[in-house]
Amino acid sequence: MQIITPNYILTPQNLLCGQSIAYDKTIHKIAPLDELKSLFPDAQIIELKKNSLLMPGLINAHVHVEFSANKTELSYGDFIPWLYSVLENRETLIEGCAKECMSEAISSMLESGITTFGAISSHGMDLEACAEAPQNVVFFNELIGSAATMADALFADFLARLDASKSVKREGFHPAVAIHSPYSVHLILIKKALQIVKNESLKLSAHFMESSAEREWLDKSEGDFKEFFEKLLKQNSATCSSSEFLEHFNEQQTLFTHVVKANNEELDNIKKGKHTIIHCPISNRLLGNGALDLSVVNEKNINWICATDGLSSNYKLDLFEEMKCALFMHSNMPLLPLAKQLINSVTKGAAEALGLNSGEIKEGKNADMIVLDLDKEPNDELAIHLILHRYNISQIYINGKFIPKKGA
Repeated sequence: MQIITPNYILTPQNLLCGQSIAYDKTIHKIAPLDELKSLFPDAQIIELKKNSLLMPGLINAHVHVEFSANKTELSYGDFIPWLYSVLENRETLIEGCAKECMSEAISSMLESGITTFGAISSHGMDLEACAEAPQNVVFFNELIGSAATMADALFADFLARLDASKSVKREGFHPAVAIHSPYSVHLILIKKALQIVKNESLKLSAHFMESSAEREWLDKSEGDFKEFFEKLLKQNSATCSSSEFLEHFNEQQTLFTHVVKANNEELDNIKKGKHTIIHCPISNRLLGNGALDLSVVNEKNINWICATDGLSSNYKLDLFEEMKCALFMHSNMPLLPLAKQLINSVTKGAAEALGLNSGEIKEGKNADMIVLDLDKEPNDELAIHLILHRYNISQIYINGKFIPKKGA
């Protein structure tokens, strides 16, 4: 048992002062230091410096670790040119990002306070790096393939990768499933994968309505995707509509990523299914897809969280940077309530969406915690200041274990 004594503790409800935390893997008690000393007389006491703030570790629910080699190789500004550039540079990027490259990306997330991440794994090449990561990992094995003739081979490859992830036996590693998108996965494959998800109670993620090209293709089998599918896959129509796609997820709570181009009916279906939207503002801007209308999402009371996406469509894996961009992107929303929502979205909200016992400084929750060095006493606008000023993260704890920062 250990007792940590910061100046301030950030909980979802309020900011605590004059309280300490007794913990091992989980948080056992939050109370004044003297009370904890009497309850746990043998506990090691960690006293933090002035203006220290302890808050939950951040959770990045959607990141493509395998594509971490990209910096200037891919084309930004529009989704289709970006997609072609991904295909043209795929081998270079994959070969250029061996385990060391992926581990460096994982380390950069840790340095920015990310104690849990959801890895969307297309090839399984990131399995070893994610298995050895200090963070908690939800490892989403991604299923992709719209050609019925290739369904058996694609599903066999998916199963092999899923089985490999299940063989990882360490605390905080959770195998999961990702369906790439409605335009890229045949309904035959979706049905088979969802049966596994249901039988094994796995977490589920999918990209949905990221671009105008996807919108036109699923609605009319037209638009910018038409040439792409005809040229590369000899396919002249979409294999399903967006409504057909969403119907398959009715009984399985899912994390739908992007959802920028979703219509009112689709948003209502997402609400009805108690699904969660993952908002990746920087990725959406760089790929020319516009911005998710958070005002509408809030009006419909749909759960949403914030994530970075991968370095194929971002310049860093930093949730504080992501939240800052979101704060300016959604200029029609009141500033402080949005800042509070953003902080919640990368802590408690993300933990709930991923089914994890973390995301809060609360008795009974896992001791995933970070310590920030504030420059003075916080005020009522702390959420805004946390996002804007990028305070130093001096200590990181995952499942109660102190994790040294790189170079420390």
